[in-house]
Amino acid sequence: MWWKLTSVILLLYTILAGFLVPLKSGIERVEPNTARTGEQVTVRFYGYNTFFSRPSEVPIRVWLYYNSSYALMADVVRPINDTILEATFRMPINLPEGKPFVLLNALADHPTEGASILPIAFTLHQTPGSTQIPLDSAWTARPVEKLHPQKGFSFPYQNILYETIRNTYFHVPMWFVLLFLFAASVWYSLKYLRHPETEYDRRAAAYAEVGILFGLMGLASGMVWATYTWGKPWSNDIKQLMTAVALLIYFAYFVLRGSFSDPEKSARLAAVYNVFAFASLIPLLYILPRMFDSLHPGATGNPAFGSQDLDNTMRAVFYPAVVGWTLLGFWIADLRIRFQRLKDRTLGLD
Repeated sequence: MWWKLTSVILLLYTILAGFLVPLKSGIERVEPNTARTGEQVTVRFYGYNTFFSRPSEVPIRVWLYYNSSYALMADVVRPINDTILEATFRMPINLPEGKPFVLLNALADHPTEGASILPIAFTLHQTPGSTQIPLDSAWTARPVEKLHPQKGFSFPYQNILYETIRNTYFHVPMWFVLLFLFAASVWYSLKYLRHPETEYDRRAAAYAEVGILFGLMGLASGMVWATYTWGKPWSNDIKQLMTAVALLIYFAYFVLRGSFSDPEKSARLAAVYNVFAFASLIPLLYILPRMFDSLHPGATGNPAFGSQDLDNTMRAVFYPAVVGWTLLGFWIADLRIRFQRLKDRTLGLD
């Protein structure tokens, strides 16, 4: 069927694009990452997928900036190699807004390769005795302006994630597929309660089975990702806990199905349970995680992906990935339904 072919094409596209498209340039760290006002400091910028030593007619510009109003531009910039850049700054004698210290973002702008940014990369401390004089003009003399964009089709660089950002196309779609399959399962459970036909019960069970399969794959891929980014596979994060609870509720659905020898009674009770199981997904996966701090993107109030988490390049792969994995999930469920139908006919139950 056409939708099966579509699934294969979209998943091939997801795998190839997800692994082969490069990441944008970024800054991993700066050393040293702290100084005091009035000092002259040479800071090394360590890049990722950068080409600092690539020749260009216009020199590389480097800033440590506080916000759009206050920024410090390096006096001397010297590329060591493609991934290491040395920048010398004359630190001003005082800080904006009379603060005891400020957290500065690091920015390197290459005229051909584009700008790379590392938020909150450098801490500048106020030296005692210089807070009452007018603000040093170095903060406003050379503002951040006329940055060069990074060109080409590439995924965003995000510190901490690095190359693991590619797991977005495999881990996140698992939860979309889980919800779609559980929705299909409860739909057929409702149909069975209205018209108790074996085919409806068979479909409800198959969609729930495959939904659990994708839930387990989502947990497994998430634990691998968490090991790299959070330091361990299981951190008792609220979304991890609630997802585990939701899967246990659906495991209980199959325990209930196998607890009765009468197929009709088993199917009827399972259908009723399935309705309540699906209803529990809303508070478990969407309400409770918004009430607690979470390590997942968005954190408290919005533990999900937002505009800051997916750029247009990632969307070009992410949305086809969701569709492709969803079609694969329903394809697997369709095979499971056909197998169960043949088994029931062999046993004389249909």
